[in-house]
Amino acid sequence: MNASQFHKKLLSVQENMMNFALSLTANQEDARDLMQDTTLKVLDNQEKYVDNTNFKGWVMTVMRNIFINNYHKVLRTQTVVDPNVDLYNLDRENESPFETPDGACQLQDITRAITRLNDEVRIPFTLSLNGYKYNEIAERLGIPLGTVKSRIYLARQELQKNLRDLRS
Repeated sequence: MNASQFHKKLLSVQENMMNFALSLTANQEDARDLMQDTTLKVLDNQEKYVDNTNFKGWVMTVMRNIFINNYHKVLRTQTVVDPNVDLYNLDRENESPFETPDGACQLQDITRAITRLNDEVRIPFTLSLNGYKYNEIAERLGIPLGTVKSRIYLARQELQKNLRDLRS
């Protein structure tokens, strides 16, 4: 595929990219930034695209990977270790269950399980987790309110099934 065809293909998936970026970030400005980063990365790595493969899937995978890498980068920059704290005798009274080593592993398992959901149920579920109301999700995704409710229900059911061993 020549450069002109590649650029046309990339332009044809811009709307899909924006929708996916919004589902990942749940924020218009962050979604635009993610979309811009993805576009640059895709253009920089044009030679890595293999003809006759799913172009849109390749682009969305690049976007998801950038989002995950940025998320981990933010976590690393927000982690501060105070050298004056006795790390062996920490006060754990006010600690959230997800701040413990076991809790952090569980949170990773939960996050991984959510990302494994198919897009049809994951996107409405993620938007719901990010504080959007059902009617806002329906409006944003252009689907009926009942469909949003059933997809979120299905996501919860699948997550409960997949995460059953974490509760023990």
